[in-house]
Amino acid sequence: MTDATPTTDTTPTTDATPTTEAEPIAPGFEELGVTGPVLAAVRDLGYETPSAIQAATIPLLLSGRDVLGTAQTGTGKTAAFALPVLERLDLSQKTPQALVLAPTRELALQVCEAFESYAGHMKGVHVLPVYGGQAYGVQLSALRRGVHIVVGTPGRIMDHQAKGTLDLTELKYLVLDEADEMLKMGFAEDVEQILAQTPEDKQVALFSATMPAAIRRLAQKYLRDPEEVAIKTKTTTNQNITQRYLVVSYAQKVDALTRILEVENFDGVIVFVRTKNETETLAERLRARGYSATAISGDVPQAQRERSVNQLKDGKLDILVATDVAARGLDVERISHVINFDIPTDTESYVHRIGRTGRAGRTGDAISFITPRERYLLKHIEKATRQQPAQMTLPRPRTSTRPAWPASTTPSPRLWRPPAGSRRSATSSTTTCDTMTCPSRMSQPPSRSSLRARRRCLLDPEHDPLTASVDAVNRPPKERGARAEREPREPRRGRGDYAPYRIEVGRRHRVEPRQIVGALANEGGLRRDDFGAIAIKPDFSIVELPANLDPAVLERLRDTRISGRLIEITLDRGAPGRRRSAPGDRDDRPPRRDRGDRPPRKPRHKG
Repeated sequence: MTDATPTTDTTPTTDATPTTEAEPIAPGFEELGVTGPVLAAVRDLGYETPSAIQAATIPLLLSGRDVLGTAQTGTGKTAAFALPVLERLDLSQKTPQALVLAPTRELALQVCEAFESYAGHMKGVHVLPVYGGQAYGVQLSALRRGVHIVVGTPGRIMDHQAKGTLDLTELKYLVLDEADEMLKMGFAEDVEQILAQTPEDKQVALFSATMPAAIRRLAQKYLRDPEEVAIKTKTTTNQNITQRYLVVSYAQKVDALTRILEVENFDGVIVFVRTKNETETLAERLRARGYSATAISGDVPQAQRERSVNQLKDGKLDILVATDVAARGLDVERISHVINFDIPTDTESYVHRIGRTGRAGRTGDAISFITPRERYLLKHIEKATRQQPAQMTLPRPRTSTRPAWPASTTPSPRLWRPPAGSRRSATSSTTTCDTMTCPSRMSQPPSRSSLRARRRCLLDPEHDPLTASVDAVNRPPKERGARAEREPREPRRGRGDYAPYRIEVGRRHRVEPRQIVGALANEGGLRRDDFGAIAIKPDFSIVELPANLDPAVLERLRDTRISGRLIEITLDRGAPGRRRSAPGDRDDRPPRRDRGDRPPRKPRHKG
C-alpha cells in the first residue's frame, strides 16, 4: 500500500478456487473493482499496491458478500471496507447507509478521516463521527442535515437509537472494526443490541485481530454465510532506524517535544499528529517557541504542500507537522528524525511514518509519545514489527563548567543557541543549559518569558518541574511499588475529594469494575485518577467520582449504557435513617449525641 508495505501471507478461504502454478501478478486497486472518483483519490494518496487484507476482501465486499476478516492491527483494514462502501454509496439517500462501530473515540475519528480522504473526489459525501464526550448538538444537527456514513462507539450509537435521533431503517452496510477490542471493553451486549435493531438484509463486515469464541458466536448469529479471510502478517521496519518512546501525559507533550528538540542533533524533523486541526495548532505553538515549523494536511492545497516540502529540502524549514495522508510518499534526505506526537492506532501507519527517515542507507531516529492509556498500542507495534522500541527518559537540563549569568542579568537574544541545531560530530554535540550560539535558524527572536525560563534553568538546573512530572508518568509500573518504599508517595485524592454516585447496574447484570471504568471514561472523558472505590451490589453499584465533577460530564454520563442497560447515574445520598453508603467509608460508629443529650456529670470529690 505504501513503500513500507508489510510483508503478508494470506490464508485462503475454504471456498477459494485452486490457484495455478504460475505466480499471479499482484493486482492493483483497479483490478479489484475500485473505479471512478474513489480510484482517483486512492492514486492521489499515493496508494499503488493493495495490502493482503485489501486484495482479499475488497472484491468480496463489492460483490455483496458478508466478510469475517482476521488480521492484525495495521494491515490496512480501514481501506479494505471503506473503499467498497464508497464505491457503492447512493448519494441521493439522506439517511445513513453505512455504520462503522469502533471501540474508542480515537479509532472512530481516524476511520472518519480515512473515509473523508478516500472520498476526496466525490462531491456531497457526509461522514459523521459519533462518540461520547462530544456535545449532542453537533451530532444532532449533522443527522438532521443528512449523513451517508456514521462512525461511532457503541455507547453513543445506542443513545441515539434510544432517543430516536439515528435512523438506521435504510442501513445497507455495517462494519465492526476491532471487534475483539470491543468485546474486551464490555461492549458485547451493546453490539448485539445494535445489530438486532438494524435491517436483516444489510451487508456485514467483521474485522478482528483475534478470533475468540465470542466473536465466532457473534458472526454465526448476525452474518449471512460469511466468507472468511485470515491474514498472517510479518511487518518489518528499517534496521537503520533507532526507535524510542517516551511515556507522557497529553498535557506534557508540547513541553516534552520542545525539550527533545533542544538536545537532539537533527537536520530535519517530521512531527506526526492524528488530526488535521492539530497540525496547524502544534506548528503555531512551535513557531511561538522560536522554531521554523509549518503544517501540512489534507486541507492544505497541493501547491502549498509542495512548497513546504521544497523548503524542507532546501534547509529553509526545519520542522514539518503533518498527518499520515499529507506525508505519504515524502522522501527528503534531510529528515533525520520522525516524532510521533500522537501514536498511530495501526501498525501500518507507524511503519509508514518512521519510514520517512533512515532511507537509502542513511540512519534515522524515531521517537513516539505514548500516554499511559495508549500502552496497549505499543504492544501492538512490538508484536507486529517484532522489534521493541527502547524507552527513553526526558533529557534533563545540564550546566557547563562556565559560570551562569547573575540573576539580575538578562542574556542578549543574539547569544541564544538555536533550538534546532544542525547535526554535529559526537565530540561537539554536548548540549548544556548555557551553551549558546547565534540563532540563525530561528524563525523569530525568543520571547521575554522564554528568556526568563532559560535563566531560571541556568541558575537552578535541579528545579525542573517538567522532568519531575514526566518521570512520574514515565515510571514503569513494576518500579512504582519499590519506589514507594523509598520515597513518600503523594496521595491521588483525599477521601473528601470524592463523592459516591449510584449506577443502576450490579452483580446480577454480570458487570465488572473494568466495564464500569471503561464505559464512564469513554463516554465522560474521565481519567484513571478520577475514579475512587467501586462497590458492586446485587442490583446497583456505587462509584466514587470527583466531588467537583463538571455538570456537563454528569449530563453526558446519564445516557451511558453498560451491558446494554442504562446506568441512570445519580449522586448517592443514602437511604433515610442510615449513613451515606460511600465506598470505602469505614466509619460505622453511631452519630455522637449533642451535649444537651448527655446526663449531668457527677462532681468529683477529692478524698
